[in-house]
Amino acid sequence: MKVYTYTRVSTAMQVDGYSLDAQKAKMKAYADYNDYEIAGEYEDAGKSGKSIEGRAQFSQMMEDIKSGKDDVSYVLVFKLSRFGRNAADVLSSLQVMQDFGVNLVCVEDGIDSSKDAGKLMISVLSAVAEIERENIRVQTMEGRIQKAREGRWNGGFAPYGYRLVDGKLMINEEEAEAICVIYDQYVHTDIGANGIAKYLENHGIRKIPRQNGKNPLFDAHLIRLILKNPVYCGKIAYGRRKTEKVRGTRNEYKLVEQDNYLLADGQHEAIVSEEVWQAAQVKLLAQAKKYEHVNRGKDEHVHLLSGIVKCPVCGAGMYGNKSIKHKADGTKYKDFYYYGCKHRTMIRGHKCDYKKQIREELLDDAVAEVIVKLVSNPKFAAMMQEKINMKVDTAAIDQEIANYEKQLRQHYSIKSKLAEEIDSLDPDDRHYVRRKADLDDRLYKMYDKIEDTESSLIAARAKKQAIEAEKLTGDNIYKVLIYFEKLYGVMNDVELRQLIEALISEIQIYPERQPNGQWLKSIKFKLPIIEEDMSISLDNEEQVETVVLLSKGEINSEKV
Repeated sequence: MKVYTYTRVSTAMQVDGYSLDAQKAKMKAYADYNDYEIAGEYEDAGKSGKSIEGRAQFSQMMEDIKSGKDDVSYVLVFKLSRFGRNAADVLSSLQVMQDFGVNLVCVEDGIDSSKDAGKLMISVLSAVAEIERENIRVQTMEGRIQKAREGRWNGGFAPYGYRLVDGKLMINEEEAEAICVIYDQYVHTDIGANGIAKYLENHGIRKIPRQNGKNPLFDAHLIRLILKNPVYCGKIAYGRRKTEKVRGTRNEYKLVEQDNYLLADGQHEAIVSEEVWQAAQVKLLAQAKKYEHVNRGKDEHVHLLSGIVKCPVCGAGMYGNKSIKHKADGTKYKDFYYYGCKHRTMIRGHKCDYKKQIREELLDDAVAEVIVKLVSNPKFAAMMQEKINMKVDTAAIDQEIANYEKQLRQHYSIKSKLAEEIDSLDPDDRHYVRRKADLDDRLYKMYDKIEDTESSLIAARAKKQAIEAEKLTGDNIYKVLIYFEKLYGVMNDVELRQLIEALISEIQIYPERQPNGQWLKSIKFKLPIIEEDMSISLDNEEQVETVVLLSKGEINSEKV
C-alpha cells in the first residue's frame, strides 16, 4: 500500500519540540511497521498552519492526490496540528482527499480518518487547535495592551511625522510639517482627502520615502489614515482595527475599524492639538455618512440539524427550508427557517402526512443546550475521567521488549568476548587456523542472532506503539470536554454543522409542540467509549433523553 508523508514546522521553534527530522523518523517507523511504501514526501518548513495558503508543498500534495499520480491510500502526518490548525481547512482538505479515496493518519495522535471515530476526533481536535492558537494570540496581545495603557509605542515602524529613539516616539520635524498642513487644510477648508493630496502636490510638499516606499506623493488613502490616527494629538490607541473573516469564505480576512478601542495619553509629544484632531473626526464622520451604503449578500444560511432531525411520523430526515410569504397587500412577512419532513413532497414515491414546520432556532437552541449540559453533567464527567485515567495494558508487550533488550545485551557481550579471543590467538600456534576459523564462524552466527533480535525488538516496540495508538488518548478526550462549550462560541455555522454531524446520530422530536414549548424528545450521540444512557433537564424542566453510542455498536435507549 502506498502513502504520502507530510511534515511542517513553523518559523518559530516548535512548542512540542519535534523537528522535521523527528517527524519523518516517526512516520517512517509507522510506515515500516504497517508495510506501507512511502511514494512521496512533502515538506513545508517555516510555514504557519493557520491556513493552507502559502504552503506550496501541501498544495502540490493535494494536486498529486487529485491526479492519482501515485495511487496512494493514506497521507501520514506526525500530528493533526502539522496538517493544519484551521478547522475548516482541515476538514475541507480531508473531504477532498476522501473524495479521491485517500485517508489521513495522524501517527502521534493515534487518529485514522478511515475509522468511525477518526473523523470525529479530527473535527473536534482541529477546532481545539484553532482555539489554542487564538489563546496564544490573545496572550501575546496582553503585553501590547499594557504598553498602550501606559502610553508607550506598541512596536512597528513609527508613524509618519515621528521617528523612534530607543523605542520612544520623537517628532521628525521635516515630516511633521506635512502633518500640520494636512490637518489645517482638512479642518479649516471644505476640501477633502483628494483635494488635500492635490494641494500638497501643487505646493511642492513631498512625502519622504519610508522603508520600501518610493512614491514621493501623498495619496487620499494615506491622508485619511493620518487624519484618523490619534497618535498625532498625543494619544496611543490600541484595537482601532480588527481582523475579521470575510463572510462566506474560509481564509479571507479584512481589517474592520472598531467603534470602541483603547485610547490612552501617550508619552510622546503631540503634533496637533486634541481640539483640531476632534474637529477632523467630526468631518470624517459626516463624510462617511454621506457615502454610507449597505451591501447585502445572497442567503448563505446553514441548517445545522438538517437530515439529523427525524420525522415523528415516517422516521425520514427533516430538512431545512426557508419560508417566504406575502401579505394580501403584497408586502412580505418576515422570512423564517424551519425543518420539514422531506417525504411530504413525495420524494421518490414517498408521502408523509406530517405537515408541521419546526422553527429552526427553537430546535437548534434546545440541542445546543443539551450538548452543553451533557458535557457538564457530573455523571458524564465522572465517566469520562474514569476512561481518561484508564491506561492501555501493555504489560505483556513491555515484558517482551525487556526480554529482547536483555537478549541483545547478552549477544553483544558474547560478540565482544569472541572478538577478544580472536585477537588473543597466537599465530604461531599449530592449531591457529582451525581455532580462528571456529571463532570466526561463531562470531558470524552471533551477528545473525544480533540482527534477528534487533528486528524482533523493533517489531515489538512498533507493536506497542500501534496498541497505544488504537486507543483514543486521554488528552484528546480531555480537550473535547474542556473546549466543548467554547467550540460553540467560536465556530461558524459551517463548522458547527460538521461537528454536529460527527457527534449526533439522530434527533427525535414530539409530533406536537409540548405545553412548555419544547419540541425536542431525544438525542442519540455517537461519542466513542461512553456506554451509558442519561437524561438531561432543560431550563424549562423538560427531560431530554440522550443515548451515547459505542463506537462498535448501539446501546438500547432507556431513560435513567
